[in-house]
Amino acid sequence: MAQASRTETYDVPAEKFYKAIIDYKNYPKFVDGVKTADVSNESEAGATVKLGISVIKEISYTIKLAHELNKKVSWSFVSGDMMKVNNGRWELKSLAPNKTEVTYSLEVELKGFLPGLGMIEKTLVNTNLPMTMKAFAKRAEQM
Repeated sequence: MAQASRTETYDVPAEKFYKAIIDYKNYPKFVDGVKTADVSNESEAGATVKLGISVIKEISYTIKLAHELNKKVSWSFVSGDMMKVNNGRWELKSLAPNKTEVTYSLEVELKGFLPGLGMIEKTLVNTNLPMTMKAFAKRAEQM
């Protein structure tokens, strides 16, 4: 299983960053590699989202998300065709009206045996992590 956590500070209010995170249906528009996002059971408390992503091949998985308004979004793995584990969280800490400390933590484990499986997991959590955070920050700035 691959795990990673990263903390960055962005010049955007926590409220806007939070809105970008919970804008699940628009992930295909601004998150690299996300092809589809089907949202169900959406409420202020959370949502269930089935994502289709492209990493070497197309895979899909469903996660259940829990919201803490403007502070935290966490998720746990429900099901997926290639994943055993996909759990993580966004934590937001307002440092000033237009400055937010953002921590993104993720753990991923894929099913089966494929040559290079460990490398794929590491790429998902380590290489994509900084790019994903930047995509969300850019989206938050536009909101």
